[in-house]
Amino acid sequence: MFEPPANMTAIAEFLLLGIPDDQALQTLCVTLFLLMYLAALAGNLLIITLTTMDRRLQAPMYFFLRNLSLIDICYISVTVPKSILNSLAHSRSISFVGCAAQVFLVIVFAGTEFALLLVMSYDRYAAICHPLHYEAIMSRGACVQMVTASWFSGCVYGSLHVAGTFSVHFCNSNIVHQFFCDIPSLLALACPRDQILEYAFIIGSCGFAFVCFILMVVSYGHIFSTVLKIPSTQGRFKAFSTCLPHLMVVTLFLFSGFIAYLGSASESPSTLNVFMSVLYSLLPPSLNPIIYSLRNADIKVSISKFFSGKN
Repeated sequence: MFEPPANMTAIAEFLLLGIPDDQALQTLCVTLFLLMYLAALAGNLLIITLTTMDRRLQAPMYFFLRNLSLIDICYISVTVPKSILNSLAHSRSISFVGCAAQVFLVIVFAGTEFALLLVMSYDRYAAICHPLHYEAIMSRGACVQMVTASWFSGCVYGSLHVAGTFSVHFCNSNIVHQFFCDIPSLLALACPRDQILEYAFIIGSCGFAFVCFILMVVSYGHIFSTVLKIPSTQGRFKAFSTCLPHLMVVTLFLFSGFIAYLGSASESPSTLNVFMSVLYSLLPPSLNPIIYSLRNADIKVSISKFFSGKN
């Protein structure tokens, strides 16, 4: 018969200790979080508005971009407002259910974003490598199905991880050394040898993500090979300019997430771990609209007309 560890405790709430206790540093962090959050909201809402209203931005690429902006708004809204409100209220607590919901939603939106970035790489592959069949390959129905599949995979991914994470028993502490509930920080609180299920999910999801990443690399390998065969310099530049924003977003998303989780897995909590978590939770949603706006001529024209009031 199973006997729970003697030091196992029933936890009703967790304490989030990611933001420093020092009043000056706390004010700085809250201000930074608020500014980045507002920037992410403004930038992504602008992308959604432009790609919805501008008839010139109705290609599949912009349909996917609109969904990416929606995901980024949801992704950053799961963690940052709660952290800001806790700081303003001088509170550190988050309920057990709230923590589980935060883990679930963070993983859902991160998983959906990764799947959507894979779909967007396929879109660029179809546009550049098979231009004559592009409209048939990326029909409206096919685009909707791909986005739906991305959201569905994110929901499945989130369900598996929240089940694995909260199937463990927590021993002694309820202190999470992060500004939001994340899986590595919660597993650090689990009783010894009680994290096997979630570690199995992590290994499986990392393997799946690696396969998806390889498919993305193969797609871009074909894309660059095709672009280099384009005779005109202007044609090559135009083709590259449609791929560079996506490549930059993929690199930012994967690199920041990898570095953050690598640091969070360490046994000793540190300010560096919190900083790295800020990288993958705040930077991608804040910078994605800027990256696409700066590198995409159609969006720059649309932004100019939007603010000048021209149709």
